[in-house]
Amino acid sequence: MALFDFGKKEEEKTTCGWGGSCEPAQPVQKVPACACNGSVETFEAEKNTGKTKNVLSSVKVLGSGCKNCHALLVNTNKALKSMLVPFEAEYVTDMAKVAAYGVMSTPALVVNEKVVSMGKVYSAAEVEKLLHKLGY
Repeated sequence: MALFDFGKKEEEKTTCGWGGSCEPAQPVQKVPACACNGSVETFEAEKNTGKTKNVLSSVKVLGSGCKNCHALLVNTNKALKSMLVPFEAEYVTDMAKVAAYGVMSTPALVVNEKVVSMGKVYSAAEVEKLLHKLGY
């Protein structure tokens, strides 16, 4: 027996419940919670192909509270102000709510309850360009 499973091969490790039955342990994937913690895949929504403009009703920045997440919030609010939108972006740091959107890397940008960007910090001009691309 190896102390704390050191020295055991991955297929030899097991997890045992109170019932006494032991099953092989599942490998755990470590995913950084924030884009500032390492290289993370980024995501951007597709272009709106409709001829009409959509109504912009809510914008949220999802993040853990790090400087990159805060920077996206500031840049998003600058973009909304320059577009003459009558409200500011909401900042959501509750990780349970962030996970409910299916976001795996922060910061994330949510427009009208749809995730349009994950894992990337946009400048104010880039946020405005993204919103125009989406038809807002």
